[in-house]
Amino acid sequence: MKPTEFIWRNGELVQWQEASVHVMSHALHYGSSVFEGLRCYDTPGGKAIFRLQDHMRRLFDSAKIYRMEIPFSQEEMCQACREVISSNRLGNAYIRPLVFLGMGTLALNGLKDCKVEVAVGAFEWGAYLGKEGIENGIDACISSWSRTTSASIPVLAKAGGHYMNAQLICTEAHRNGYLEGISVSSDGMVAEGSGENIFVARDGKIFTPPLASSILSGITRDTVFQIAESLELEIIEKSIPRELLYIADEVFLTGTAAEVTPIRRIDGITIADGKPGPLTTDIQRVFFGLFDGTQEDQWNWLDFVPEPASSS
Repeated sequence: MKPTEFIWRNGELVQWQEASVHVMSHALHYGSSVFEGLRCYDTPGGKAIFRLQDHMRRLFDSAKIYRMEIPFSQEEMCQACREVISSNRLGNAYIRPLVFLGMGTLALNGLKDCKVEVAVGAFEWGAYLGKEGIENGIDACISSWSRTTSASIPVLAKAGGHYMNAQLICTEAHRNGYLEGISVSSDGMVAEGSGENIFVARDGKIFTPPLASSILSGITRDTVFQIAESLELEIIEKSIPRELLYIADEVFLTGTAAEVTPIRRIDGITIADGKPGPLTTDIQRVFFGLFDGTQEDQWNWLDFVPEPASSS
């Protein structure tokens, strides 16, 4: 992570190195935080944050589920995201809004005595699963760790503590020589990657697990649904058994960090011919075309960031 100059913290810009928290903050001990991940792209039309309003809505939904009262409006949070891009003079960047319980008590019920704090940082970050992965596909494995379910935690919330499960899935995959892990839910059906939603194509149709399969309702997942509709491709939400992955024609992952990344092998089994399939590449073409100017933004997903005023 390459530090930038400023982080937005509780309503004002502070120096990167000054954006610290106390070691007795509630979130540090219990994972009591919610967050978002967004990308800004340096498009021919200017710097643009992708689906900013939708990400902010999900951030507030996550906070509501955990009864956290964010002390700023959704529009103020959107403006904070624009401000960290503008003030740091970033182009292609990753944005991380974070809402967390600060210091006050170490009682599990920290909502009463801990201040809800808010920060937004941004920094340069390339392809999460690698540029080569986006172009040629990655190797993944089925994790031995099951995806947590709504019977235990509210999986629709994008909360810090939830990602301990994701860390187990991801680190196990890396330890065994794979780039990403795929989790299954308690019933043995495919859930998602450690930090991505998953899509499976067979016989010209695209399948993806429903929200009931203990998945996060991804913004990029929804993006793929809408792109697919524009391409007259059908996506079917249904439970996916693990073995369907092995005999699929195509498999790909989606997420803000991962964008749209094909999978070429799962558990050492080659998917089709081991190359990104035509449905995946069609969706990639439209998705990445939004940022290089080759595709019209018919959905109004790009939120353009004003250029910073030049100093005299």
